[in-house]
Amino acid sequence: MNKAFLLAGGLSAVLTANAWADSTLTVALNADIRSTEPGVNRDTNSDAVILHLTEGLVAFREDASVGPLLAKDVQVSEDGLRYTFHLREGVKFQNGAPLTSAEVLWTWRRYLDPKTQWRCIGAFDGSGGTKVVDISAPDPLTVVFTLDKPSGLFLASTALPECGGSGIVHPDSVVADAWKAPIGTGPFKLGEWKPAQSIELLRFAGYTPREEAGPDGYTGNKSTKLDRIKLMVIPDPAAAKAALLSKNVDLLIDVTPLDANELAAVSGVKISSSGTMSISALLFQTRDPLLKDVRLREAIAYSLDTSQIVAALTDNRSKANASMVAVGSKYHQAVEDKGYGYDPVKARRLLAEAGYKGQPIKLLVNKRYPSIFDMGVFAQAMAKESGINLELETLEWGTQLERYQTGNFQMMAFPYSERLDPALSFDSVTGDKDKEPRKVWDNPQARQWLAEAMRESDPAKRQALFDQLHQQMIKDVPLIVMYNGNSISAHRDYVQGLRPWPVSKPRLWTVNLQAGRP
Repeated sequence: MNKAFLLAGGLSAVLTANAWADSTLTVALNADIRSTEPGVNRDTNSDAVILHLTEGLVAFREDASVGPLLAKDVQVSEDGLRYTFHLREGVKFQNGAPLTSAEVLWTWRRYLDPKTQWRCIGAFDGSGGTKVVDISAPDPLTVVFTLDKPSGLFLASTALPECGGSGIVHPDSVVADAWKAPIGTGPFKLGEWKPAQSIELLRFAGYTPREEAGPDGYTGNKSTKLDRIKLMVIPDPAAAKAALLSKNVDLLIDVTPLDANELAAVSGVKISSSGTMSISALLFQTRDPLLKDVRLREAIAYSLDTSQIVAALTDNRSKANASMVAVGSKYHQAVEDKGYGYDPVKARRLLAEAGYKGQPIKLLVNKRYPSIFDMGVFAQAMAKESGINLELETLEWGTQLERYQTGNFQMMAFPYSERLDPALSFDSVTGDKDKEPRKVWDNPQARQWLAEAMRESDPAKRQALFDQLHQQMIKDVPLIVMYNGNSISAHRDYVQGLRPWPVSKPRLWTVNLQAGRP
């Protein structure tokens, strides 16, 4: 008998258009998006915008499980090799064309073409896990994916925000083999994008929601009462805060704990927050002539009082976590609680054993994410007490991201977005550096354990594999995981319906604006 995810398709929502003044939500973004192409030349802001415009076959629910979105249901064969997606009827693209299996095939074949440079191709071409060996369309509303081997992560991988949720787009999104703009099925369509200034999202009047009563993570009923969203690029946190206070923007989606405490005392401003599965860490380039000595990396780890750093960075909203397995995961057990601890005496002993003579170690930071910059500052100060000479270099975010992608750094303070499954979290850092320079942990045994965790569906066996991965990572010290983040937003009190969740990205289709707003 087939295993199935069963959810029915939805009927079109009929919304009454409001005047611009009452139905336009203005949101501050800390940086511009990198592109409008799902999962290509992307970062977290790009992902957040794309997921308002496009939709995939499946998506993450509120509880981080995976459910159908454009699919009416998903059936998995007994051998785990065939996934059959039955599409919902009546779904339209933002150009008015109906969604059929033809567009799903076209989109996925484009994703799997190396020329597209899709961020997630490795999860589907066999280079980083399971290989999709065939995609077929038996009829206009059915798509069948055939895998080379069973995968416990196939559906979760297709739903990932960094993959653009594998959003299905109409072929008219591409002109003369070049990306133009996304024509998706989401509740909003792309309006005007003024690079480095603003991005406009317009309500898609022909949106076909699911039948659920309301939204459920990235799936469920995503009907919106907003006619327009204007995303204003305001890189300076002080300027963004001033814009909120003057009501020039309605919502800040990335607020520091310090600013949150200040804004909470302001009449007419509300704070929303939620723990997330994002990870903030200090990365090492283990092929660096100096840092290739694991004793030096260990010394840095033992020189840091991570509990104190995390308490200061998050205003006690988060606790230190040394594991790639998020604190909120069911797989975070006693083994994952074990990290390095704060031991400056041991740090100095390891430095002496490594023959360290105070050579400078460059630590890259950025100011787009204030907590990442501050994490570097704290690490520099604490490491100095143990005799470690960390030199901060502040880069523009795009430049730091490029250095990360190419592995061109000694140390780096870096944020990883939520992966929602420990195997995917480990996969973000584990791999062959010769093929993927951004991967910081190049351990063949770890790659083997990770491959097993990606195939395995039994929770007990997965737990044992995650325990092994965590213990080996602590031993190898390719990075120092510091903590899982908090998503904190600030908004005017007339902004209603904002729903924080473990994925630290806004879902603005849930928002409505109180009548009579200023």
